[in-house]
Amino acid sequence: MNDKEFSPPDYRAHAFLEKGVHHMRDRAEQRDSETGERSMAKTVNAFNALYGHHLTEEEGWMFMVLLKQARASSGLFVADDYEDGAAYFGLAGEAAAKARAA
Repeated sequence: MNDKEFSPPDYRAHAFLEKGVHHMRDRAEQRDSETGERSMAKTVNAFNALYGHHLTEEEGWMFMVLLKQARASSGLFVADDYEDGAAYFGLAGEAAAKARAA
């Protein structure tokens, strides 16, 4: 056994952000895409077509942030809620910049 097996989890703020980045990089490998998973545009386009709404890609990511907030607000502490939430907020920023930045 090594020291890592006995190390407590790192719950400092930067650790959640770093884990979020790690998850995004994992998705890039899993989805075989250099830019990682960027499926929200497809998702909101399908949702909009099915339900007649007009969600943007940014709003789709913000929905996911809210989902993680809702999950984090009850039950046991699950670090993944905060890690994914940080990643989703970054993806929302990316989508907002693409759509609205000058």
